[in-house]
Amino acid sequence: MKRANFTLKTLPMRSLAFAAFAIAALAPIAAKAATVTIATLNNPDMIELKKLSPAFEKANPDIQLKWVILEENVLRQRATTDITTNSGQFDVMAIGTYEAPQWGKRGWLAPMTNLPADYDLEDVVKTARDGLSYNGQLYALPFYVESSMTYYRKDLFEAAGLKMPDQPTYDQIKQFADKLTDKSKGQYGICLRGKAGWGENMAFVSTVVNTFGGRWFDENWKAQLDTPEWHKAVTFYSDLLKNDGPPGASSNGFNENLTLMSSGKCAMWIDATVAAGMLYNKAQSQVADKIGFAAAPVAVTPKGNHWLWSWSLAIPKTSKSQDAAKKFVTWATSKDYIQLAAKDEGWASVPPGTRKSTYANPEYKKAAPFGDFVLSAIESANPNDSSAQKIPYTGVQFVGIPEFQSFGTVVGQSIAGVVAGQTPVDAALKAGNAAADRAVKQAGYQK
Repeated sequence: MKRANFTLKTLPMRSLAFAAFAIAALAPIAAKAATVTIATLNNPDMIELKKLSPAFEKANPDIQLKWVILEENVLRQRATTDITTNSGQFDVMAIGTYEAPQWGKRGWLAPMTNLPADYDLEDVVKTARDGLSYNGQLYALPFYVESSMTYYRKDLFEAAGLKMPDQPTYDQIKQFADKLTDKSKGQYGICLRGKAGWGENMAFVSTVVNTFGGRWFDENWKAQLDTPEWHKAVTFYSDLLKNDGPPGASSNGFNENLTLMSSGKCAMWIDATVAAGMLYNKAQSQVADKIGFAAAPVAVTPKGNHWLWSWSLAIPKTSKSQDAAKKFVTWATSKDYIQLAAKDEGWASVPPGTRKSTYANPEYKKAAPFGDFVLSAIESANPNDSSAQKIPYTGVQFVGIPEFQSFGTVVGQSIAGVVAGQTPVDAALKAGNAAADRAVKQAGYQK
């Protein structure tokens, strides 16, 4: 069958006029359509957000979402480069309690003002709001908030005649790990972050250092990594992973350890409270009915033993689609989104830590036995008092200054080298101390 070959010449004048009118009528709609480019990380909660986002696009046909999903360390690098060079590649960025106050202070982020009344900002946990604010102004909306906690396999503990205390010590954790490691069965006593990065291995290692009595800097901004407290903490951590951890631990971050724990390879895991919803979800975890939980361990002081973090959504000032971006950010962090996630994945897996109404919800209480515990951990983490000794910075698992990204990652690489058996503890901490000292000296913190 021969296909008709239509051109504008073959159309009668009346049809041509109608076509011109139709194109003219559609032009304003096309012009109004805004693209919102979202840079976020490849963790389960953010993947779920992308999965559910067609509901937002359906309700907002004039907004098109474009996703850039990156590994955590890469996201941090890309977001920082974009915001500091005014590139304007992204309209929404997933950032945390480290970046939001600093970037807000520098005028790099659009303030989160004039939110819709039904957003109910007062429902958002105060700790979360405070952590994302500078001078009382909110610069990002929390997608989920986390502290850290200890997960363990109740069945393995029972079989070995062990009992996990509500507040374990690191000495007890080591004893448990030694008893529960059976490498011939592919069973490891403990899984911990080993992947280099200021927000990967150093998030965990910093809390170990805190509770062992250490600090990053003294009151005069002199680096304190080459001290007995750091030596004890890093030696303990690296020995624990070498003796009782999985092979290749220096490559494992949050996602890798989540996979190991949920597939039954780890007897214990100390990490973010956000993982609770994933570990208790039968669709995602092979050990959902075997998971117990306790507080993050302590050593010589309880100060700084558990962190405070919020993966949040912020809008760079360079965004050309700020109104559309704000619509998306408010939707993604709203009560309605939590209901949508609950319908899709179950109440145990909704983004935690953000809203009081979630923790008051009877369905959430029933599905998430860890809920009240997690909220308490979040509310008790104190970024302003995270060390037994006096410190000049804020932050539990990070130092709240712009330079930390750089030297924190350098130290993370040195400590990953210790875990991999390539670098002695002494050499790693001497190099880390020099890097931290050099960074704060160049930035003018040291007098």
